[in-house]
Amino acid sequence: MKLLNLEVFYVIAGIFLLLVAGRIALDRTHAKRWGSALFWGLLAVTFLAGKSLPPVAVGYMMLAMVGLAATKRMGFAGETGTSAEERAASAELLQNRIFAPALLIPATAVVGTLLLSKLHVGDWWLLDSANTTVTAVCLGAVGAVGLALGLTGARPATPVREGSRLMQTVGWALILPQLLAALGGIFAQAGVGPVVAELAAHALPTQYPFVAVVAYCTGMALFTICMGNAFAAFPVITLGIGLPLIVQQHHGNPAIMAAIGMLSGYCGTLLTPMAANFNLVPAMLLELKDKNAVIKAQVPIALVIITANILIMYFCVYRF
Repeated sequence: MKLLNLEVFYVIAGIFLLLVAGRIALDRTHAKRWGSALFWGLLAVTFLAGKSLPPVAVGYMMLAMVGLAATKRMGFAGETGTSAEERAASAELLQNRIFAPALLIPATAVVGTLLLSKLHVGDWWLLDSANTTVTAVCLGAVGAVGLALGLTGARPATPVREGSRLMQTVGWALILPQLLAALGGIFAQAGVGPVVAELAAHALPTQYPFVAVVAYCTGMALFTICMGNAFAAFPVITLGIGLPLIVQQHHGNPAIMAAIGMLSGYCGTLLTPMAANFNLVPAMLLELKDKNAVIKAQVPIALVIITANILIMYFCVYRF
């Protein structure tokens, strides 16, 4: 028995989304309140009852959400947050303590993975061992909200109000990672992996271990650039290149291959406008003139990391 698992945090997220939908529905100044309220309400239902609903029902809800976004039935009410003067005064008062809630999340993830996952009394475990890291991150996020309320003295309604404003600013791009990850699963089921493997085998001298590593790492990055999400690229490129070439042909370590391969995919995330929630939304929130400014700043970092990934994988995956 697990005291804390992902289902608990799905319910918390669903309740939050319902509150967001309710705020929008009650806002008479919102030009597109019904479409926006329906979008966030449907997303709330997928979190609250997605596991209990038939998959086809969830699929239709996702199609409805895509339709609302595509027909521009969603909008932003134009709520304003605190003024620049208020933010400056708050920053002066809190100083470096303002970073504590943000730092609490990764700290909880590390502690949760290394220590909290081992806490149990008999058959009662604190964290779900199947999703320890993700559950610990969720726990850290909830704790960060509580810590932020304590530090700032804000009312409990403030996270809902500010969270609603931020989510409406991000808009439909918020669900893009989930949709692209699902698309990657569909590609894998459709047999795209073997096609990729055949193309790689014919185009590259994959009989050399180093070439197999280069093909896998760069393939993860390139497919992520096209899909916008490393989770979408992972099943396709791993089934098409990683497992048949690195693991089966050259007897590489699958755990090392998968870990570094996913990081290689994230390098592609840094380089693509398809990852709108990561690369375009920040530029919009920061009101940058160049919408691709974030991507341009990340190009050198991405190239250095992908090069390091190739070298690390080559020197490790065949030796451990």
